[in-house]
Amino acid sequence: MSIHEECGVFGVIAPEPTDVAGLSYYGLYALQHRGQESCGIVVNDEGVFSSYKDLGLVSEVFSSDILAKLPQGTMAVGHARYGTTGGTNRNNCQPIEVNHQKGRMALAHNGNLSNAAELRSELELSGAIFHTTSDTETIAYIVTKERLKAPSIEDALSAAMEIIDGAYSLVLMSPQKLICARDPYGFRPLCYGKTPEGVYVVASESCALKAVGAEFIRDVEPGEILVFSSNGVVSRKEHCEKKDKKLCIFEYIYFARPDSTIDGVSVHGARMRAGAILAKTHPVEADVVVGVPDSGLDAALGYSRESGIPYGIGLIKNKYIGRTFISPGQSTRVDQVKIKLSPIEECIKGKRVVLIDDSIVRGTTSGRIVKLLRDAGAKEIHMRISAPPFLYPCYYGTDIDSKEHLIACKHTVEEIAEMIGADTLGYLPVEALGELIGNDGYCSACFSGEYPTPIPTDTRKDRFERKLSEVCKGGKDGIQ
Repeated sequence: MSIHEECGVFGVIAPEPTDVAGLSYYGLYALQHRGQESCGIVVNDEGVFSSYKDLGLVSEVFSSDILAKLPQGTMAVGHARYGTTGGTNRNNCQPIEVNHQKGRMALAHNGNLSNAAELRSELELSGAIFHTTSDTETIAYIVTKERLKAPSIEDALSAAMEIIDGAYSLVLMSPQKLICARDPYGFRPLCYGKTPEGVYVVASESCALKAVGAEFIRDVEPGEILVFSSNGVVSRKEHCEKKDKKLCIFEYIYFARPDSTIDGVSVHGARMRAGAILAKTHPVEADVVVGVPDSGLDAALGYSRESGIPYGIGLIKNKYIGRTFISPGQSTRVDQVKIKLSPIEECIKGKRVVLIDDSIVRGTTSGRIVKLLRDAGAKEIHMRISAPPFLYPCYYGTDIDSKEHLIACKHTVEEIAEMIGADTLGYLPVEALGELIGNDGYCSACFSGEYPTPIPTDTRKDRFERKLSEVCKGGKDGIQ
């Protein structure tokens, strides 16, 4: 088990019809690190929606032929998915499209609702029929329901935000407007910018703005709704400052790309500070500091600068393998870590190594990486983790839905070090997390157990994938 990525959302609105599908493609490509399960783009051509969605990477799903079939338009919404709720199937691909009495809507969502199960149950009892097992469809239903009685789509979204709870960064497209919104806690990042041609772009991370030539304007505020239309940009802040800001701190430690800036803080800088803190709190005599690619590299550089121990490129990552890749069959006795990572013996052999990684979940991968370095001749291995120990489930988008596989819940630091084969092990102190970003406006529930919202009653990732036996338990209305 490893920590999986978030989703990436992307939206574009242009003053004149243009290749918005192509812009979305490059935007999603830049956000690929946030979700490698599936992706999709919906194009708006004068109110007519055209879309393509499928399982796979952006480069696999959107061939040149597929992109050529999508029309030019003035708006588009895109999504790269890793499913924290719902299974891996084409039905769960986003953006979700809805046809209703007052028009059409396409919706892309990053995050996880903490009250999704209750809301979905209420909707089903009122006659709603769900086609997916993701909580994004719940948001779409509620926005649609509110739209039937609201004067505008942005009013409907504002009303929906009074009902849904938890983490959500949304990009929503109607026939005439592009709308984005961030939950009042600001759990997940969202920002927008503008190209020299006057095209507005909304994205999960600023790196996606750069990819399409857009200049960063600012982050969307927690609770804010931005409405883009032919009339310009309108900001609505009726939900702002209703909650204390709780941006997921793991965005800085792992999820986000290091060249992104989130809420005014450089991701690269935050990781460098994490490494420096580790050097102060867990010093050790060593010959070289090595980072585990990719998210351990910046922290390793920070550790090296603070400690004075030379930084070395001790591990090379196969650049044709992303954070996830297709695993061979059970019969293939090849260590997957060896396919993904390769040690540079010249940097490792006979040396005392400080090994920096972003997290330890179950410990299996960490153990294999330590063994790689041992086999390459490392004299000592002192592992340092740029995050505190994972001790609690996350209900806001990180794929940790139980304590079952969390090694830190069952073992001491010394025991974990022995289990993974390291000479010593040190974690980032949980009380030092604020130093990474220079403020206390973050969520660290997976480390501290301090949840900003009520804990959901059902936290399983597959909670909406009910088996026939669960639906039809005996009664006269069931299938016998």
